[in-house]
Amino acid sequence: MDRAAIVHENFLRRVAAGDLPAGAPPAGPLDSARAVGLYRAQCLSRALDRQSRAMQKAGQGFYTIGSSGHEGMAAVAAALRPTDPAFLHYRDAAFQIARSDQVPRQNPAWDILLSFASSSEDPISGGRHKVLGSKELCIPPQTSTIASHLPKAVGAAYAIGAARRHRPEHADMPDDAIVYCSFGDASANHSTAQGAFNTAQWTAYQSVPLPLLFCCEDNGIGISTKTPKGWIAASFAHRPGLKYFTCNGLDIFETYQVAEAAAEYVRTRKRPAFLHIRTVRLYGHAGADMPTTYMPKAEVEAEEANDPLLHSVRLLREDGALMPEAALAIYNDTNARVARVADQAVTRPRLQTANDVMESLIPPARSCAATNGPDPDRRAEVFGGDLKAQAEPQIMSRLLGWTLTDLMLEHGEVVMMGEDVGRKGGVYGVTQKLQARFGPDRMIDTLLDEQSILGLAIGMAQNGFLPMPEIQFLAYLHNAEDQLRGEAATLPFFSNGQYTNPMVLRIAGLGYQKGFGGHFHNDNSVAVLRDIPGLILACPSNGADAAMMLRECVRLAREEQRLVVFLEPIALYPMRDLHEAGDGGWMRPYPAPTERIPFGEVGVDGDGDDLAIVTFGNGTYLSHQARAALEADRINTRIIDMRWLSPLPKEALTRAIAGAKRILIVDETRHHGGVAEALMAHFHEACDVPLARTTAHDSFIATGPAYAATMPSKDSIAAAARALMEEGK
Repeated sequence: MDRAAIVHENFLRRVAAGDLPAGAPPAGPLDSARAVGLYRAQCLSRALDRQSRAMQKAGQGFYTIGSSGHEGMAAVAAALRPTDPAFLHYRDAAFQIARSDQVPRQNPAWDILLSFASSSEDPISGGRHKVLGSKELCIPPQTSTIASHLPKAVGAAYAIGAARRHRPEHADMPDDAIVYCSFGDASANHSTAQGAFNTAQWTAYQSVPLPLLFCCEDNGIGISTKTPKGWIAASFAHRPGLKYFTCNGLDIFETYQVAEAAAEYVRTRKRPAFLHIRTVRLYGHAGADMPTTYMPKAEVEAEEANDPLLHSVRLLREDGALMPEAALAIYNDTNARVARVADQAVTRPRLQTANDVMESLIPPARSCAATNGPDPDRRAEVFGGDLKAQAEPQIMSRLLGWTLTDLMLEHGEVVMMGEDVGRKGGVYGVTQKLQARFGPDRMIDTLLDEQSILGLAIGMAQNGFLPMPEIQFLAYLHNAEDQLRGEAATLPFFSNGQYTNPMVLRIAGLGYQKGFGGHFHNDNSVAVLRDIPGLILACPSNGADAAMMLRECVRLAREEQRLVVFLEPIALYPMRDLHEAGDGGWMRPYPAPTERIPFGEVGVDGDGDDLAIVTFGNGTYLSHQARAALEADRINTRIIDMRWLSPLPKEALTRAIAGAKRILIVDETRHHGGVAEALMAHFHEACDVPLARTTAHDSFIATGPAYAATMPSKDSIAAAARALMEEGK
């Protein structure tokens, strides 16, 4: 007999015999009727856990990580409002079930069973994954990536306060809501979680409103690794800026009372709190996990003897709300009902094709209030003397700063956040003057934690803001890339497009900085970004393109709810000249605020048919330098600037190289895993002309005189072009 069957038989036997575990008497504000309702939610959660294992055994279900032992979370749901956004731990079925009782026309048993069966009718994920979640219940679905949902919970809580000061068009969180975020004791140790706790404390320490309730469900073990006894209390009881509450999660009366007090503190004080709930874990981690292989049997049995449902039966008896015989009948009836419903759920359709699975990778477009561009009078007031300078050629960094100003004038929901973006104006001055123009609420100087920066953006996006976070250097993204992969990109996928977090992430990156920083400030790897489904990656090569592409990126995020990364080549920020000092060949005038470069449109310079150079970013600049030497050799060259690195603009690229006799790909990313690999594959499939590539070496970037030694140069591009022209002669 497996442990789930043992726990079930123990419950039947002990309730029938009146053999209930000892504990404190029922106390606090939970009334009898609500207590019985919570017990019903607990029974349904337990029945669903048991049914998930039966479904898996029959080949009809595909998920068995259960909530058994954590059924006390139903009392937490009852202490909150159904409009409080809840970012849930994967063991919180009882929470979702109890919240369903607060909202009309809900059927949690049917919904969760459809999810177990991976049915395409599953109302939250459409059969893509077993996740807790519901749009009607304000429960965004969470992935199982450990603790990765905590940073965005901080962001969502911040967004509630920000929306009170300026409510975005698409805001949907009530002004008096609090954000609830639950997780396990093992996850509390993860660096992502620790960063979120620290960010919440750092924010609260400055008296910034942050209505956030963290909830640690402490069952004392993570899969097979035990949490040291007392560790959570010792670690969290005395943190500055984070009020600590604790309760026994086996007691629904106590849990409700303490959770209600914690929620009231957060709601009235607008400060974060930490609710520590002691629970047990029944059955092991998941269906295939046998806890007796790593825990003494006596210890497993002791946990089982503390079954929270047994405690609830005792408490309800002592309260006079429900006698054990009636409690046992509810339990048995619930199991029978779940089995009947499951028989129907397993017959419902499932996803069949790749298109079925991928349908929600791209979020749905949304209607937005029409804008006619920034108000001319306000624009003149904000820009001041900069307005006259816009007709003169300028460097990229200045054009980007003006673009951001116009975007923030036009769209009040645009908010920027990052290290040094406000008062300093960014490491390279791109955001200079913006905090003075728009204030610290819209130009947020964050602490130095990339996970928290992206979490802030994700959370704010879920309350209608249009975040434009900045990561100072591309190399710094790797500290936080899971916030894009595991959270931002997957939210529409796992919610069937019901939840989105549109944003434009600006990253300064790529190489060619002279004498500065080495590989931490010069990173030429974008593989992690190009590998994320649904993410748009844009990279301009000159200031005018940067302005027009950034406007398109904001349109994509605002109207189409897309996740966009805008990669800004650091070395081109200050670039003035192309061939010789003083020629001003790489500066551009500021495009009119209405001008955009449409998503997927590539740039084509020249009409030479001897050679097409396909490149991007710094490669576009270097290829223009090399073209002079190639033209002197009578090699007629056109230069194609990709602009959009992911998804690859295949059709536009194929049109752009039409008629060219040879194609040279110039790629400043690495030879293995770089952009050129995808381009080579595409052109081999799309055309039949000689093809070559020149790329960066598989190396990190050095500081000092060798800063560009591992990457393409104008001379190496010209040499590669000449070698390609010799092929086939």
